[in-house]
Amino acid sequence: MDKYLHCLQLADEKLMDLSIRFRREMDKGLCRDTNPSAAVKMLPTFVRSTPDGTVTANGEQKVKMENQIYAIPEHLMRGSGSELFDHIADCLANFLEKLGIKDQKLPLGFTFSFPCQQTKLDESILVSWTKGFKSSGVEGKDVVSLLRKAIQKRGDFDIDIVAVINDTVGTMMTCGYDDHHCEIGLIVGTGTNACYMEEMRNLELLEGDEGRMCVNMEWGAFGDDGALEDLRTEFDREIDADSLNPGKQRFEKMISGMYMGELVRLILVRMTKEQLLFQGQATAELLTTGHFKTSYIFQIENDKEKEGLLSTEKVLQSLGLDPSVEDCVATQRVCQIVSTRAAHLCAATLVAVLRQIRDNKAAEKLRTTIGVDGSVYKNHPQFARKLHKMVRRLVPDCDVRFLQSQDGSGKGAAMRVLDTLRLSRDQLLEVKKRMSAEMVRGLSKQTHEKTSIKMLPTYVRSTPDGTECGDFLALDLGGSNFRVLLVRVQSGRRHNVEMHNKIYTIPQDTMQGTGEELFDHIAYCLTDFLEYMGMKAASLPLGFTFSFPCQQNKLDQGILLKWTKGFKASGCEGKDVVMLLKDAVRRRQEFDLNFVAVVNDTVGTMMTCGYEDPKCEVGLIVGTGTNACYMEEMQNIELVEGDEGRMCVNMEWGAFGEHGELDDFCSQFDRDVDEFSASPGKQRYEKMISGMYLGETVRNVLLDFTTKGLLFKGKLSERLKTRGIFETRFLSQIASDRLALRQVRSILQHLGLTSSTCDDSVLVKEVCSVVARRAAQLCGAGLAAVVDKIRGNRKLEQLFITVGVDGTLYKLHPHFSSIMQETLRDLAPQCKVTFLQSEDGSGKGAALITAVACRMNGDEQR
Repeated sequence: MDKYLHCLQLADEKLMDLSIRFRREMDKGLCRDTNPSAAVKMLPTFVRSTPDGTVTANGEQKVKMENQIYAIPEHLMRGSGSELFDHIADCLANFLEKLGIKDQKLPLGFTFSFPCQQTKLDESILVSWTKGFKSSGVEGKDVVSLLRKAIQKRGDFDIDIVAVINDTVGTMMTCGYDDHHCEIGLIVGTGTNACYMEEMRNLELLEGDEGRMCVNMEWGAFGDDGALEDLRTEFDREIDADSLNPGKQRFEKMISGMYMGELVRLILVRMTKEQLLFQGQATAELLTTGHFKTSYIFQIENDKEKEGLLSTEKVLQSLGLDPSVEDCVATQRVCQIVSTRAAHLCAATLVAVLRQIRDNKAAEKLRTTIGVDGSVYKNHPQFARKLHKMVRRLVPDCDVRFLQSQDGSGKGAAMRVLDTLRLSRDQLLEVKKRMSAEMVRGLSKQTHEKTSIKMLPTYVRSTPDGTECGDFLALDLGGSNFRVLLVRVQSGRRHNVEMHNKIYTIPQDTMQGTGEELFDHIAYCLTDFLEYMGMKAASLPLGFTFSFPCQQNKLDQGILLKWTKGFKASGCEGKDVVMLLKDAVRRRQEFDLNFVAVVNDTVGTMMTCGYEDPKCEVGLIVGTGTNACYMEEMQNIELVEGDEGRMCVNMEWGAFGEHGELDDFCSQFDRDVDEFSASPGKQRYEKMISGMYLGETVRNVLLDFTTKGLLFKGKLSERLKTRGIFETRFLSQIASDRLALRQVRSILQHLGLTSSTCDDSVLVKEVCSVVARRAAQLCGAGLAAVVDKIRGNRKLEQLFITVGVDGTLYKLHPHFSSIMQETLRDLAPQCKVTFLQSEDGSGKGAALITAVACRMNGDEQR
């Protein structure tokens, strides 16, 4: 097969040569002297900028759309131009009437996806029809005037045609709304085309050198002057000769969906005639032009080989053939070769565009985004991957992101839903402002009870000084798995801490049973660990990392305010957890605890990092839950006597929003997650940020999209209906830049969504991205309030500080930390923040706090 179709397989060197040729064609199109004879016309669009986020309606940066799809009958596509535009005017009138706005004169953006010569934004002369259109009396005319005449003929409505744009330009602008790096638009569907932002100084067809303008390349015509003759095969020439526009759009005929199926059909016919397929027996259906649809290729090239061969068999049988297994394999290979060539040709020309932009910017390495749309790109299971791979191979010095345009279909509706989960800079600043206000209220004796952020004193007043020594137990309880550790701290040798640990599980019924059962289970595990370490009957100090909101009046006491993270053990809230633990230990009578320091995991994280970096004065956890602590001035902590020095404050910021502070920023999905959680109305900030809830937020969005028919063909799986089934780790896996979409699909299949498509995978990835991005931004806004508070306390123009961080979401999600840090830099520009990842803050940190407390107690006794 490969030998027979060798002419369709292009080596990298050939593709590089093609890219250089295309770059020359671009130059011809841009130059005033050579443009008239250039095949690639490089048409100015008079679009001077991509969206910058300031385009608003009623002060809000949102895009809301209503749409209706209308068919154009084939006889109108090839009839008279006046009939075609009358039909368009009729459809417009019908649409306006449905929306009840026929009496309003609205501005109209007219996406006219054919090669046009524009002299201004609202005037567009059709150069030539493509994609099967042949309406008479339109070529050489201004399509805006033709549409205006048709509307005036009706006389029952009026519109203001503000802009004529090409669909490729529309794709770039749509993607540019979400990603401001987007400066290239690409369509690979029924036809193919590209546009990009060119420097005005290079556009010789227009006056002016300042700024940039989008150029509609009309690259489908590449090769119309013979520039592709050495690459065109006999099959390409046959397609061209039999088309509606022989000699035109030659590049498009080698790439686009309108011709791809026909190209495969011609190859199969030739191979059949040469006795290489179907025992030399062709059928009338196979011999009929247009009977092998491009959509068949999408089915045949299925990711799963067996399913692909099964589809191949069905397609060939529908053409009246009786294929053998070998026929099916051969047909599949023909499809692969044809689609791979299309993807590689497209990549070669894209590379020329990327090099042009890079040279324009005189950049060593270009970072840019390409907005893409079109049925071939979106629906072919392999096309996008092949295109991306070849582009990156040919221009390794360009960092290219491909962003699929979601406009114009149900996916557009999906993007509008996702807008409720996107936060603007102004909204993030407001979150920071409200967090700052709640922090002050939490520190005040008068308002402490009424605030959502409790700002709890931890009685941790000092960091390790290196003189601590001895054996310390640490108990780390913050979820359904907990650890017991033995930590050996050696005196005088900083950074020399030896640790041993064992992980134990708390059964669900124990988490939600009685407090006595829970603490008896913990005491049993402590006994087991000491026995495991050969230290049975020991009496040791213990650092108890208890990662739940507690009121502390001293270091060795912790009154549980409320359970979080799915715990519901009765008889604990309002009680001292140290006494509950000591009582359970006494009941066992097998060992003793001579001192217990209650430590929050966030404080432990700060202490562990403080052991490495003395500038570390903030602790942050973003894992199953989320919380922060920091060193506050004693004079500001009104709940504790004394004004000298500082004390670590455990913010318990997960509860932010319990008094309505976040209602403006919550979506319906957040409200659903909260309503069906174990603690409705509580921990609202945590539910928008932490690992325990993000997967559930995504699941709610996917349920909504599926119910609306935007995902999975509207079919819900039983597993997707199950609360908690979409684990937060899936967000990290799906967001990983290294994952191919088929791996995203494997996660969906695990969720019972076995018929998910590539399109579904793209949308699911976008949902995960939006939910995780918002979480990171909210976290960054909260942290900005914390570091700015410290800067204000110390009356500094510029604060240099380190934040110790821990938590699975922060550590494992590929983009969470960078988005959070970017948000922090933006919202607190006067604070230079270094992040230090904690190594076992809840274990090692708890032991260090206990060691410091024992040292200080010893000093006091001496």
